[in-house]
Amino acid sequence: MFSLLRLLPPRNFKSISKVSPLQRWIHRTFSSAAASLQHISHIVDFKVLFHSCTTVNVTKQLHALLLVLGKAQDVVLFTKLVTLYATLGDLSLSSATFKHIRRKNIYTWNSMVAAYVRCGRYRDSMDLVSELLSIPGTVRPDFYTFPPVLKACVHLVDGEKIHCWVLKMGFEHDVYVAASLIHLYSRFGVVGAAHKVFVDMPVRDVGSWNAMISGLCQNGNAAEALGVLDRMKAEGVKMDTVTVSSVLPVCAQLNDVVSGVLIHLYVIKHGLESDVFVCNALINMYSKFGRLQDAQMVFDAMKVRDLVSWNSVIAAYEQNNEPVTALEFFKGMQFVGTQPDFLTVVSLASIFGQLSDWLIGRAVHGFVIRRGWLEEDVVIGNALVNMYAKLGSIDSAHVVFEQLPVRDVISWNTLITGYAQNGLASEAIDAYNMMGECRTIVPNQGTWVSILPAYSHVGALQQGMKIHGRLIKNCAYLDVFVATCLIDMYGKCGRLEDAMSLFYEIPRETSVPWNAIISSLGIHGHGEEALQLFKDMLSEGVKADHITFISLLSACSHSGLVDEGQWCFDMMQKEYGIKPNLKHYGCMVDLFGRAGNLEKAYDLVSNMPVQADASIWGALLAACRIHGNAELGTFASDRLLKVDSENVGYYVLISNIYANVGKWEGVVKVRSLARDRGLRKTPGWSSVVIGNVVEVFYAGNQTHPQCTEIYKELRVLIAKMKSLGYVPDYSFVLQDVEDDEKEQILTSHSERLAIAFGIISTPPKSPIRIFKNLRVCGDCHNATKYISKITERNIIVRDSNRFHHFKDGICSCGDYW
Repeated sequence: MFSLLRLLPPRNFKSISKVSPLQRWIHRTFSSAAASLQHISHIVDFKVLFHSCTTVNVTKQLHALLLVLGKAQDVVLFTKLVTLYATLGDLSLSSATFKHIRRKNIYTWNSMVAAYVRCGRYRDSMDLVSELLSIPGTVRPDFYTFPPVLKACVHLVDGEKIHCWVLKMGFEHDVYVAASLIHLYSRFGVVGAAHKVFVDMPVRDVGSWNAMISGLCQNGNAAEALGVLDRMKAEGVKMDTVTVSSVLPVCAQLNDVVSGVLIHLYVIKHGLESDVFVCNALINMYSKFGRLQDAQMVFDAMKVRDLVSWNSVIAAYEQNNEPVTALEFFKGMQFVGTQPDFLTVVSLASIFGQLSDWLIGRAVHGFVIRRGWLEEDVVIGNALVNMYAKLGSIDSAHVVFEQLPVRDVISWNTLITGYAQNGLASEAIDAYNMMGECRTIVPNQGTWVSILPAYSHVGALQQGMKIHGRLIKNCAYLDVFVATCLIDMYGKCGRLEDAMSLFYEIPRETSVPWNAIISSLGIHGHGEEALQLFKDMLSEGVKADHITFISLLSACSHSGLVDEGQWCFDMMQKEYGIKPNLKHYGCMVDLFGRAGNLEKAYDLVSNMPVQADASIWGALLAACRIHGNAELGTFASDRLLKVDSENVGYYVLISNIYANVGKWEGVVKVRSLARDRGLRKTPGWSSVVIGNVVEVFYAGNQTHPQCTEIYKELRVLIAKMKSLGYVPDYSFVLQDVEDDEKEQILTSHSERLAIAFGIISTPPKSPIRIFKNLRVCGDCHNATKYISKITERNIIVRDSNRFHHFKDGICSCGDYW
């Protein structure tokens, strides 16, 4: 009794409401004159008292009361204490209470096992089960013992040991135990073992079916998951909310919108649309299909929305490149008082990256730092790296990357992609090489999709082929996205035959690989072959998309197929219902402009239903330069500088038009305007790969170790060229200097230096591959034809527009580029 008195509130407490419910009960009970331990023991409602214990201290008070009342060996009450202490986070008291129970029943053992699992003490839970099995007596495990400990297994071998115990004790047919075994094997990727457990079950409840479906989903077996779902329906088992939430992502993986819609109908028919988890899964599924109206319809119909609901609809619009709408939903989320979490911020980082909003992007970064999330989760760090890369601030992206406490493969992929997207292919390759030095990082699909475009950009064919070899070993090259990048790499490195060969090896059910090979044919000047491949694509039942028509129109433009390009443009709108965007219009302006139809190109620009951007006016201006139309060029340049006055390339184009017609005062004016804005011309460079080394040359380069031999070779070549009829075209020299100096300027163009170095560094008659960042000039194009004939070499030049294959004095472009 004396021990119990310590639990009473002090005599002078001002308000009994300030003490625990348990203390209030003790005060009322022991204030009675008739109170005795025997009497109290009979009137205690322990269920109420247990319910009132919301803290460890109050639970200790109840523990003391039970001891005072002589309940020390009441197995039921003290087992509840074991669970209660663990639930409140004090596992030491839970364990101590368990040890003091003399006559433990299986319910007590199960409670302690579950307590260890709940608190993350997985090894202790395993040891406790081993102890239970080793004790001789009447207490033996039941079907409640194994599910928690199966969840606790951190190694497959532990799970297999428990499976043996399950089989030995005859619990393998219990639906709860079997479902736990399915989850175990699925978690470790042993889908075959999980399926065997599932098949051997004599009776399956909906939880068993859900376990098998979710296990297949976790391991990327989407088609098999839908197959199990069909069997589930055939056996008359109805889907519940867990089934629906598990299988909807599968429909997105398989691009099976029909199955997704049918499941949505099932949800409505069976009244599951009020479940938040189901609605969130529907929003995510529809967003993967790009059906944003359906996703929003589900969201709008939700009576109750949680944070996941808001994150899902925001991510839906963000991932489908509608950042403005995504931002509106974020404002709506703030309006209703829902606080963002780090996943919300991940979407926001991408939104502001798409909107090119530097200031708000920095604010998001500051918010993350204040919350300490950068140190807690690598996902948000990766999102910030991606945001800065999209904003064009690759230095800031690199700083965030360096600050990440832990880097996963996505961190490296994001940095590599950021470098590549900002035109820093060499830096992307360096980052990839650094990633290779981290033994804990295993490259994945995203790595290959990130690095292959960088190799394509610099023409690093050998490195790209090494990756191809690595991918062949594990059959990863059959992945449609990886294979598409390989096709693009081979195409942009001048190996069109290899690109075509790979194209016919891989699955071609979607438009992605078709678009890549059509684009490759286009940049090599094979417009007619590209059109034929498009017809083959349609005959195989593959649906063309807006990217397909961009590739087609570009191919027609490079080959001068004006009528065919017009046919594609009309078909896109009439038969496919695709509204042309600025890229489509840009291709058409380029198509008409290259062919000399400047008036038709101008009419198209004037009658476009969308406002022309810099790319449209730039295409028209480039056509005016090619065909020497200074008047229309001046008009286009005025419009161009109004919509984009910061692109130095456009000033160069305008300057070139004035130089071509000898208006040097105009050249000086345009260059002064660019200089006043702090703009500098992008230096032209050309690269050639000798062995595994990429040699880069700039115009007038005098610093190369073999500079003397290079210029000597050029002088010999020029003499031979002139004997065959070569006459320098000084119109491509954009300086007002004497003719002999103009010839020297032409001779020192970067592509000629690279070709000469290739000639002196490789065996006779072997091919030379040159990569140039700008458009090859007309005089260099003419000179390269002569050089190919003189040296009997195939010279492949990739400039900023297309490929030129020079052989026997002829170029594959037919002088049309």
